[in-house]
Amino acid sequence: MKTLALALALVAISAAGAFAETCSATVASKSLAGAAKTSFLTKCQKDATATCETQAAEKKLYGAAKKSFTTKCVEDAVGK
Repeated sequence: MKTLALALALVAISAAGAFAETCSATVASKSLAGAAKTSFLTKCQKDATATCETQAAEKKLYGAAKKSFTTKCVEDAVGK
């Protein structure tokens, strides 16, 4: 039962990541500027980093593979 719940959670996370709007696109669509933009981008990057690190742990990545995966994942989420 726990395995099924974990598998469903992973699918949901993967699907959400595939269709989610990048942080930069969200800033543009919401027309954020100044302090609001900076605050939003900072929070968005922190959230993306936490999510990507969780995904790396789930994939049992360590060392250079974890760093590479996490860096690419965050860049994709932030939209750099």
